[in-house]
Amino acid sequence: MSVDSFVIIGGGLAGASAAGTLRKEGFDGDIRLLAAEPHLPYIRPPLSKEYFLGKAERDSVFVHPAAWYAEHDIDVDAATKVTAIDPPAHRVSLDDGSSVRYDRLLLATGASPRRVEVPGSGAVGIHYLRTIEDSERLRSELEVGGREVVLVGAGWIGLEVAAAARGYGNHVTAIGRETVPLQGPLGDELGGMFQRLHEQNGVEFRLPADLVEFSSQDGRVSSVLTDAGTLPADLVVVGVGAIPNTALAEAGGLAVSNGVLVDETLASSDPDIFAAGDVANAYHPVIGQRMRNEHWANARASGRVAARSMLGQRVVFDDIPYFYTDQYDLGMEYSGYPPLTGDARLVYRGDVDAREFIAFWLAGDRVVAGMNVNVWDVNEQVQNLIRSGRQVDAARLSDPAVPLEEVLAA
Repeated sequence: MSVDSFVIIGGGLAGASAAGTLRKEGFDGDIRLLAAEPHLPYIRPPLSKEYFLGKAERDSVFVHPAAWYAEHDIDVDAATKVTAIDPPAHRVSLDDGSSVRYDRLLLATGASPRRVEVPGSGAVGIHYLRTIEDSERLRSELEVGGREVVLVGAGWIGLEVAAAARGYGNHVTAIGRETVPLQGPLGDELGGMFQRLHEQNGVEFRLPADLVEFSSQDGRVSSVLTDAGTLPADLVVVGVGAIPNTALAEAGGLAVSNGVLVDETLASSDPDIFAAGDVANAYHPVIGQRMRNEHWANARASGRVAARSMLGQRVVFDDIPYFYTDQYDLGMEYSGYPPLTGDARLVYRGDVDAREFIAFWLAGDRVVAGMNVNVWDVNEQVQNLIRSGRQVDAARLSDPAVPLEEVLAA
């Protein structure tokens, strides 16, 4: 079957990466990208980092300028809501009553913030951070300074917002169900390190504490009631995870479970529909299990793989998950397989107390994840250790005198 038209649903990095890859690989047919938001495709990390802190211009969040799409003959329909997909008919329905035909379809619909459903949750001043507008609204309130900010959730988004809020001169209290921040992804030891970092910068933690209710005055949030007490609040930021946007896929009859189920080629249960980015729950051939990843590197890489797969190329998505964070004077990169770190042991290289070190997660003496904190230009070597799948000598791994590229040589 000839393939003349591709439709991409989703205006984020995964969709833009796929569109660019299609052209790079020589596809000269129609490419139509349908974006629900009224913007060109953009990336999300700056929304809680550089742009949020006022250190970058708005244009920096966009994947490409408008001229790039015109130069590559890619049609971007912004502020366009897709209401349904019809796999047998190979058509996509839009909210204006029209429809678009496709030969191959990519679902890059992303995820949405998980909402809290407690009394008072509709009050003004309760924020979620996902879109450009979310970031700008929240920044406009934080940059006033001198406010009582309560964070519901002590994960990556919550801690990045905490650092920014303190930088703008606000008092910050974080609550969550964990006993330490980032307990799920990092465990107690490293979660405790992040907690100490924030406490040294004036953030208070109430952990564990469960959200019970928001109180308001004149329609605006005024306090947060938890099972451990009440906290005053001029504004609240909720960061308790995200839910993949699978409604279209589910209604279209695709296999769905914590995302759109796709194989290692990113093909769904329908051979002409693929998924990439936050919405894809992909089988990872290296670890032999499914994994849904919400970080930007996954969106970029999976978009590229999906595009090549849609073109019929023999390709699999086997990238090592990667993300980074910047909080105060701490910069960090993480590479690895979160599903394999639960029972892994930690090995450190460097000075943990000074926050200049690399942490490795070892499962069966194999490196399954690594995190470099204020140590730079080592991510490639860390990923090489993970990718090798070989057993390592923990003593050599922890010894700064042994170059990382020589750890496997023994």
